[in-house]
Amino acid sequence: MITIQKTGNLVSVAIFGEFTLADYKEFEEQVLFKYHFDGKGNLLFDWREMLSYTIDVAWEEIKFIREHRSEFNRVALVTDNQWQVWSAWVSNLFIDADIRVFGDLREANAWMAA
Repeated sequence: MITIQKTGNLVSVAIFGEFTLADYKEFEEQVLFKYHFDGKGNLLFDWREMLSYTIDVAWEEIKFIREHRSEFNRVALVTDNQWQVWSAWVSNLFIDADIRVFGDLREANAWMAA
């Protein structure tokens, strides 16, 4: 399940349970619609409650990063999962945004607000 909140130029995305292709398509639609009209923005992903994701989600993420690499200023990832931390590090190689990983949601929000 996915929840998406938009505040100013920030889109906050929280994943609960399995991150499915339907969830990813909803994320993509919401984010691209917002930034199509509002310009560059920031993304905050809360993956603390994400249990897993499907392989098609991983593929869509790769395509999304390649197609939209310059459309974001900051990307924050909140997780304590080392595989997700590693994934963020790899993504940082292919996107123009500043990507940071946090263990605490408050710290991620503070960085976004700075």
